[in-house]
Amino acid sequence: MTRTAADGLRSGYDVVILGGGVAGCVAASRLSEDPARTVCLVEAGPDYGPEQEAWPRPLLDARALPRTDVWERGAAVHRIRARVLGGSSCVNGCWHTWGSHADHAQWTAAGGPRWSADAMAPYRARAVEQMGLRPVPDREFSAWSRAALAAAHELGYQEVDMAAPGEPGYGTPLLNAHDGLRWNAAFGYLGHARSRPNLTVLGGALAERLEVRDGRVRSVEVAVSGRRERLTADTYLVAAGTFGSPALLLRSGIGPADQLRATGIRPEVDLPGVGANLSDQPGVFVPLAPTAELNSALAARQRDGELYVSRMLIRAASAHCPPGSWDLHVLPSAGDPLFGRLPPGEYEAGISAFLMKPASRGRVRLRSADPADPLDIDSGFLTDPEGRDTATLRTGLAVVERLAATSPLRPLVAPLTGRPSQDLSDEELRARLGTYWHPVGTCAMGRPDDPAAVTDGEGRVRGLSNLRVADASVLPTVPAANTQLPVLALAELLADALKEADSR
Repeated sequence: MTRTAADGLRSGYDVVILGGGVAGCVAASRLSEDPARTVCLVEAGPDYGPEQEAWPRPLLDARALPRTDVWERGAAVHRIRARVLGGSSCVNGCWHTWGSHADHAQWTAAGGPRWSADAMAPYRARAVEQMGLRPVPDREFSAWSRAALAAAHELGYQEVDMAAPGEPGYGTPLLNAHDGLRWNAAFGYLGHARSRPNLTVLGGALAERLEVRDGRVRSVEVAVSGRRERLTADTYLVAAGTFGSPALLLRSGIGPADQLRATGIRPEVDLPGVGANLSDQPGVFVPLAPTAELNSALAARQRDGELYVSRMLIRAASAHCPPGSWDLHVLPSAGDPLFGRLPPGEYEAGISAFLMKPASRGRVRLRSADPADPLDIDSGFLTDPEGRDTATLRTGLAVVERLAATSPLRPLVAPLTGRPSQDLSDEELRARLGTYWHPVGTCAMGRPDDPAAVTDGEGRVRGLSNLRVADASVLPTVPAANTQLPVLALAELLADALKEADSR
């Protein structure tokens, strides 16, 4: 049952889910499968409904990265986050890859055996099926993507399955896109569930703060249509994302006590890890000048409606990697520019190196107790004291240089000139940093003896008996992958954990 912010609200639910992004859509769908469990999904952004025809066209276009339904228009790129039912699946690149066995070793150390590769495999498979993820169709490979695949082979990389744990190599992602249509999590997980009488989907409703008393959440204050309402539930599940989830906890007095007092918020539960441990994947784009041949080939693909800027990537390893793992993505792209415009018939080409396993950590804090104030987000890129992240990024840029010089790519772009990108100074590297938009870690799970842990391996928030977190913020380390498929799988996992707890 879909509600708008103007509809009347009932108060008591079995589960209230705060945040209707990827993880929230998964949790709402799975938890409402039991008709005896009432579920309310609360999303700050709009819910455009079950029919694709009612959605804005930019959110449906899988060839672009829409920037309309976001929290802050014109903000720094690392701050971009969706504000719409379906979350990042409405605005990202539609790519699904998976991390390494080393990622699972880190997660099981923090959250226990349910986070192992074998234990998560059924959840990964369930997400792939539910979202209808598919391999890249042959017709979507441009001349650039085909040449990049051949170039990776020429450099000696093996072809690998990008959607499963494996080895370094090259390959293609799975896609949540069909004939240019972005198939987001609101379609994939809620489309069939909206008719359930025990599920309420509430769009246009901002969760401002939780009322905490005596070790339990008693209610959540939600702003709808200029008024404030209180929702109550037996269990509260926060799925507002790596930026939004810690912000909600902090506004509710759950976090570092000294910081909360300085912001004018009374501490309810002293959890130093809330908002800390922010980890994201920075990268550097190396521009290349397309030849007339490449521009012509890309223009032909665009006329046919089949121009996608990238359809392949390379998993590469630096000297810091455990055996069999990788800590870099090398991503060739060619097509319409991500930012700005070019004259008709001209395109942007280049190769990016992304740091997949950063040692650096940032943080998310409040500027004030006012939910309308922008968050204080410090990405912390390339700040690890040992300089490992900078060294690893230089390794990736050396791969970029070698890839650009291969025989399959040489006819399509002008040769690189000037100083090699891996020889840029630290200041120059920082000035050119972009991001892969994969933040995690700000409500990180950990063992009972870890003072920085916010949650356990089932998403339960320390010190509160009926509050859980179920999104990318619980991951203590970012996987060596695009995060959408891991988030789909972890939300499946944590929804099952809540079901198991209810049955005990």
